[in-house]
Amino acid sequence: MPNSPRIELHPISQRVQVHVDGTLIADSTNTLEFRERGYPPRHYFPREDVRMELLTVPETTTYCPFKGHAVHFSLGERQDIAWSYEQPIEGMEAIAGRVAFYGEVNG
Repeated sequence: MPNSPRIELHPISQRVQVHVDGTLIADSTNTLEFRERGYPPRHYFPREDVRMELLTVPETTTYCPFKGHAVHFSLGERQDIAWSYEQPIEGMEAIAGRVAFYGEVNG
């Protein structure tokens, strides 16, 4: 659909969890499903629903012209398994400080 928006955000009240190597990393009934044309849907978790004490911040940062600068997180030896836009660009404020994960999200 050429006229569909590039990015759509949908609040999700169903329980969504992320497990990494058998460890529960995130568990929420308050995610934002982020749909960006050309990419799989991602869930952005409120930080309070993520076990942030297990994550470390490597030197990795990225930039997206549609969302802004992202900081990435690692879990032990697994580098860059998640990311967050601390100060997203105008129009993307809803994802500020939320955490999204690469790979499978287990519900």
